[in-house]
Amino acid sequence: MFTALLKKNLLAMIVSFVSLFLGGCSLNVFEPRPRMGTLPTPPPGPRFYDPNQLGRHSYYFNPFEKNGIVYTNKAGHIDLTHLRWNADYTRFLVKKTYSTILHKRKGYSFNVTWELSTHKIEFIYPENWDSLSKQEKKRIAEEIAFEVGPYITFNATLWHEIITWFGTRFAGIEPEFNSAFSWEDMYSNVLGIKLGLEAIRDPNHSYDKAMTLGINRELKRLGPRSRQEAIYAVEKMRGKWFTGYINVDTKRKNMDTGQDDGFITPVLVPGMCDDAVPEKVAVPVINSMSKYGITMKYQISPNIWEEGKIYKVVYPDGKGSKIEPMKHYTIIMDYIRKEAAEKYGCIID
Repeated sequence: MFTALLKKNLLAMIVSFVSLFLGGCSLNVFEPRPRMGTLPTPPPGPRFYDPNQLGRHSYYFNPFEKNGIVYTNKAGHIDLTHLRWNADYTRFLVKKTYSTILHKRKGYSFNVTWELSTHKIEFIYPENWDSLSKQEKKRIAEEIAFEVGPYITFNATLWHEIITWFGTRFAGIEPEFNSAFSWEDMYSNVLGIKLGLEAIRDPNHSYDKAMTLGINRELKRLGPRSRQEAIYAVEKMRGKWFTGYINVDTKRKNMDTGQDDGFITPVLVPGMCDDAVPEKVAVPVINSMSKYGITMKYQISPNIWEEGKIYKVVYPDGKGSKIEPMKHYTIIMDYIRKEAAEKYGCIID
């Protein structure tokens, strides 16, 4: 297993760097390009931007797109890399799901850029599917795709945070445990899904244009602050929410997955806007499949060195080799929250 994973990591590292500079087009023109992430902590290193100077969103490579951290009154720090990534994968998976269901394919699988884990989705169709008209199939496929795409994106994003917590190294070289579930990640992810859906449905603009307009509109609604204020906001929390300069350890975690109320609540920096009410965003759910008699099976093959640690959490008897988000995520998150509380104290959501 060690040799196989080593080869996969080396291959992933080469592929990821090639994809980064070619915008993902060298492998599959339909998949979103990779983006380099950052932390919501002061320079050197991380990038902070003025909300009015974010450039143009681009599903493929665009040197004018700005990715980094902004601060808003109602949503706190927002990671634009996470936001854009989730929007683009929502688009990708909506289209993938629509085509799969429309043509009654068994399913599909994908690997998120930089990661070795394989996400596999399978569908089981009702007996009367073949008797439906093409127009009816299109309608049903579209309705389901607009739920499944966001749902899978959210869970793939959550999986990224999970394996980061367990110590995986992306592209085989970059350890990211310290950044797992940093206070802005989960909210930025689900906000990106929301904006991605709105952009896909925009009848008047291309996807990229709709995303550019949507990001600007949403940030304006959330109460944007300047670049200097965004840096000041996080510097206020040095020693409380994080430590370090270059090798940063984020101690303030947001592990809200919407399990309790169906929404993710952002983390606001105290004293930045005392009368601001946190702007919650709904977590994607699937409601439409059951009424059409379609069922879905979603499994993840970790394919990482740390998978044994995760299996011990969900398969204490040692029997099992796949992660099923619908069944296992609650168990995994309960374990992580407990571990985080012991490590960092009561500074988690």
